[in-house]
Amino acid sequence: MTEAIQAYLHSVKAFCPEVTANELNYIESGLTISKLKAKQIYIDANSIQRNIGFVYSGLLRGFYIDNNGNQISVKFIRENEFATHFSAFVTQNPSKYYFQCIEPSIIVNIPYEHIQGGYEKFPILERYGRLVAEEVLKILQKRIESFLFETAEERYLKFLKEYPDLIDRVSLSNLCTSLGIKRQSLTRIRKRIAESGSQH
Repeated sequence: MTEAIQAYLHSVKAFCPEVTANELNYIESGLTISKLKAKQIYIDANSIQRNIGFVYSGLLRGFYIDNNGNQISVKFIRENEFATHFSAFVTQNPSKYYFQCIEPSIIVNIPYEHIQGGYEKFPILERYGRLVAEEVLKILQKRIESFLFETAEERYLKFLKEYPDLIDRVSLSNLCTSLGIKRQSLTRIRKRIAESGSQH
């Protein structure tokens, strides 16, 4: 599993090129690996996340269960992304979401206590933490604005453009709830796009 840990450390360097070998050694000393099967839960809703998860391989989805018992997908987490309800992790409050593997996944666990210790020891790791937080905030903001300002078709087209590799990896029902589109509406949208494409 050293490849998974090396991949995570490489991502730290990509975010923070000035990070030293000493700081990377500190990070590495606290890491563990989870190997999960498809459908296994990585984070349970209403539980406190002890780790933030860096996805080395595989695919997860974050979802919540609405008042009618429906699973509503809010995000898909693929390779080199973090599986976490970030604001709940930072404040050590219970997660509002479940994170479940869609595919068999290898996840690098970065413990909360270890991160906090790193912030105290190394100012550069605090900077790294801030950069990750900014990235998470940007993704969240983008999602909120897509629901406010884009049509269902625009949201779908944007998903195709930004995540072309995911369209064959996620189920239609999970994609629909994630985009906030009813299944029959998405079928119509896809048909319309296919027809307009064949007319060119």
